[in-house]
Amino acid sequence: MALSSMTGFARSHGASGPYTFEWELKSVNAKGFDLRLRLPPGWDELEALAKRRASEVLSRGTVYANLTVKRTGAAQTVRINEDVLAAVLKVAGALSQRIDAVAPSIDGLLGIKGVIEVVEPDSNEDEDKAARDAAAKAFEEALGNLVEMRRREGAALGQILIQRMDEIERLAKRAEAAPGRRPEAIKVRLAEQVAALLETSDRFDADRLSQEAILIATKADIREELDRIASHVAQAREMIGKGGPVGRRLDFLAQEFNREVNTCCSKSNDVELTNTGLEMKNVVEQFREQVQNLE
Repeated sequence: MALSSMTGFARSHGASGPYTFEWELKSVNAKGFDLRLRLPPGWDELEALAKRRASEVLSRGTVYANLTVKRTGAAQTVRINEDVLAAVLKVAGALSQRIDAVAPSIDGLLGIKGVIEVVEPDSNEDEDKAARDAAAKAFEEALGNLVEMRRREGAALGQILIQRMDEIERLAKRAEAAPGRRPEAIKVRLAEQVAALLETSDRFDADRLSQEAILIATKADIREELDRIASHVAQAREMIGKGGPVGRRLDFLAQEFNREVNTCCSKSNDVELTNTGLEMKNVVEQFREQVQNLE
């Protein structure tokens, strides 16, 4: 199964009888899945189908779906609402007896809300049902195109993530080979510091200082962190290779990467090792940012 991005865009067009319609789907990043539909009046029955189908093929992302429908070949008609017009004229006649005012003009009367009605052409139930069925098929087409676009972007993201894993592995090997991380080198540096302290005062216990130095040297070793980083790299490669909706798991793994790299930096008392750790931290952050786009 391929990786999928959470971002994408798709359109589909269709026609049935006197109707033409267009679907427009756009998806963006989100923690979960949400389909937000905009349907014209009378087309609400498509909502249940659209939500069911979208939830079957998508697991994360907010999808905005908009359906635009036009009816051709049947013109709207305009008519006067006689009841409303009669009521308006009655009120106007009564007011004219009480105040000195100009009689209402035709355009003024027609501008009153409710006097003019725009009447939609009579609908045909069979035509309407056929149009809704065709619009449902067009939604399937748009949804398929959206899924395909998200997969193409997911494949590109997968290549970027693999590159980041290669970089983390390279930096971990550099940290592994750094002379300053070896316990022996750390002990030597601490021994020099102990000797410097003993030269400044005779109140220090040389044996106690040596024991503390050995303990600090042991704690400063990053062997355990490097092993865990190697394990995380292997897990990330496996997830990326299998594909599917692994965005959340890779995001958790990015947090684990960050934790181990921070520990490496905090334990380091060597400039070269610190610089390597900071470089690795930057790559981990790039990895995390890309993972945010995955389904």
